[in-house]
Amino acid sequence: MPSDPTWEEFQVKGEQLLAKVKELVHQGNIRRLIIANDEGKTLVEFPLTVGVVGVLLVPMAVAIGAIAAVVTDCTIRVERDEDLT
Repeated sequence: MPSDPTWEEFQVKGEQLLAKVKELVHQGNIRRLIIANDEGKTLVEFPLTVGVVGVLLVPMAVAIGAIAAVVTDCTIRVERDEDLT
């Protein structure tokens, strides 16, 4: 029986955004990743599934790089699937 997903939040500066997202994705138990601005408004949301992550990294990195160029502070919200740990 699948367990309920858990959520984590990380506060980062714009220049740290891409590195932190790459670090989180490489951990491998991410189901969804949301980037919000400092006011809490969702800027982008990426659903991630096992096996598809590698294909999505390049366009995802481009989108995150564009966001990092325009935000100073942001929040990364990560939905983790504990069954994948």
